[in-house]
Amino acid sequence: MSYDLLVIGGGLAGCEAALLAADQGLEVELWEMKPLRQTPASQSPFLGELVCSNSLRSLNPANAVGLLKLEMSLLGSQVVAAAYATQVRAGQALAVDRLAFARLMQDKVDSHPNIKRQVRLLQSLQEIPHAPAILATGPLTHETLAQDLARHTSNLHFYDAVAPVVTADSIDLDKAFWGERYGQPGQGDYLNCPMNKEEWETFYQALLAAPQVPLHDFEEAKYFEGCLPLEIMAARGPRTLLFGPMKPVGFIDPQTGRRPYAVLQLRKEDVRGQLFNMVGCQTKLTHGAQLQVFRLIPALAKASFSRLGSIHRNTFLHAPSMLDANLRLRAFPHIRVAGQLAGVEGYVESAACGLWAGWNSVRSHYGLPELSFPSTTAFAGLASHLQNQITADFQPSNITWGLLPPLPPPPPHLRKWPKKDKGQNLAKRALHDLLAWMAENNIKPAHHPPEL
Repeated sequence: MSYDLLVIGGGLAGCEAALLAADQGLEVELWEMKPLRQTPASQSPFLGELVCSNSLRSLNPANAVGLLKLEMSLLGSQVVAAAYATQVRAGQALAVDRLAFARLMQDKVDSHPNIKRQVRLLQSLQEIPHAPAILATGPLTHETLAQDLARHTSNLHFYDAVAPVVTADSIDLDKAFWGERYGQPGQGDYLNCPMNKEEWETFYQALLAAPQVPLHDFEEAKYFEGCLPLEIMAARGPRTLLFGPMKPVGFIDPQTGRRPYAVLQLRKEDVRGQLFNMVGCQTKLTHGAQLQVFRLIPALAKASFSRLGSIHRNTFLHAPSMLDANLRLRAFPHIRVAGQLAGVEGYVESAACGLWAGWNSVRSHYGLPELSFPSTTAFAGLASHLQNQITADFQPSNITWGLLPPLPPPPPHLRKWPKKDKGQNLAKRALHDLLAWMAENNIKPAHHPPEL
C-alpha cells in the first residue's frame, strides 16, 4: 500500500481526519463515492457537504458546542477554519454559505500533497485492507455497507428531517421583520415571519391535516428528539410549537407594536442573502403539502422554494458495545469509526469525532500513546457519551454540559455557583485543562488561545 492511513468517507468527519493526519505527515488515501453515487439528501458533488441546516450553532464558549468548536480550533480543525472563512451572519451562531464551505473543504483535500483521493463505493468491511483505517461514511451510509455493518456488528437507526429553503425575492418583507430575540447582538441577521392567532390556527390545523411521505413497510419511525419533524411536534399538542421553534417570546412586531402570537424565523443560507432556511421546519410532509401549508404563513404566501423538506434514514452504531475508548471497532480493531456513524449528533460533533480519530491515528503511527482527553473538556464529554454503558437505549447526542463533570463547590462566600456563570466557568476550566494537557503531550495549539 502507498499510504499510511485510509479514510473512507468525505463528509465533515472524513475530511477533518484526513487533513489532520496529512498535516502531521501521514500519507493518506481518501475514498469517497461522490460523484459516482449520491446520498438521498445530497445536492452537490463536493466533499464536506452540509445537507441539513447551514448552522454550526453557537459561537459562545459559554455554550457547550461553542466550547467544543474552541477546543477543535486549538487542535487544528480545518472544518472550523473553513466555517469562519465562509461565514454568513447569523447573530451568535456560526452559519456558513454551504456551497462555498463545501468547495473550500474539497479544495483543502484535493490540494494537500499528502492526500490522494479515489472515487470508490465501499460495500463491505472486507474491502478495507488490513491496515489503519477510519470509517466515516456518515448517517447516510450506503445501504449495502450498512447491511454489512449490521451483519458483523449491530446498528440502529433513526430518521432525520431537512427544513425547506425559500428564495429571498419571494418573501413579503412588508409582512416580516428583521431582528434577534430580545434585541440581542447580531440584530438584523434573522428575518422573522409573524402570525396572529387566527393565522396561526389556520396554519396549525393545515399542518396537522397535511399528508406525509409514508415510510416503507420495513421501516420503523425512530426520530432524534433534537431534530423532530415539525408535524410530529405539532401532533404532541396545540402549544408545542409555540414553546419550540415558533415561539414568539422576545419579539415585538414593528407593524403592530405587540408581540406576535407565533413567529417563524428565517436564517440566511448564503453570503449574499438570496436563500433563507426555515428554522426548525424540518418536515416529512409531501412536497405538495409543504407548498400549501407553508404558504399559509403571511410573509410566505408567494414563497418560491429552492429546496423542499425531506426525510431520510440515519445509520449509527451502538457505540458502547461496538467501539472501544479510542473509536476502534471491537470486531475490526484496525478500523476506527468517526462522525455520526459512531453515535454523535450534529455537524460540529461529527467533525470533532473525525479530528479525534485523526489524532489517534497519527499517534499510533508514530508509536505514541493514544490520546485520552482531560475529563473536563467537551471532547471528553463526547467520549463519555460513546462509552455510556448505563443507558439501555443508546441514542446519538449533541455535546451538552450534562456530559461534563460538575464544577467543584463554590467559594465560601457563595452558596452555589450563579446559573448565568455556569457555562463560562465550565469553559474556563476546560480551556485551562486542555492547554496544560496539550503541553504535556507536546501538541502545539493551532491558534493563540483566547481569554475567557
